Amino acid sequence: MALDKATVAHIATLARIRLSEAEQVKMADELSHILTWIEQLGEVDTSGVEPMTSVAAMRLPMREDRVTDGGRRDEVLANAPATAHGFFTVPKVVE
Repeated sequence: MALDKATVAHIATLARIRLSEAEQVKMADELSHILTWIEQLGEVDTSGVEPMTSVAAMRLPMREDRVTDGGRRDEVLANAPATAHGFFTVPKVVE
């Protein structure tokens, strides 16, 4: 798929990127090559390939799904710039 300079200029406007005329021509060529590679990937037959998240077959360790408070309130609050009554304090932003 070939992109022209006008299409690249439109994409640049949408992305809020300022490109010179020379950069638009260069970017049109680069994006056209990228889109050609993507079209080539679409031609690959993947009908017999299982979806995977890793090349190694492994299962993540499972833990019991229960709600806790973490048991580390004092350690977490020690990182805060200001606290009061066991909570973070922040400046008021709405009047």
